[in-house]
Amino acid sequence: MAKSRPSVQKRRNEAAKLEKAQIKAARKAARHAARGERDTTGGIDPDLAGIVAGPQPIEEDPLAIHYTEDDDKEEAS
Repeated sequence: MAKSRPSVQKRRNEAAKLEKAQIKAARKAARHAARGERDTTGGIDPDLAGIVAGPQPIEEDPLAIHYTEDDDKEEAS
């Protein structure tokens, strides 16, 4: 019996393995290139740029009703 069949199959498997490795290397290179294109602002996250540690200032609600002491005196009369 000849052993040509297993060696042919082995070559096919090796070729498929090599092709997969090339595809994987191309995807890795694309990810690496995309990493360099990202918008970086000196290592500072733009979402966190203006935040300071500690309690944050309360933003005024334009629709909120503001009462004064004079309002309370008028209601009591």
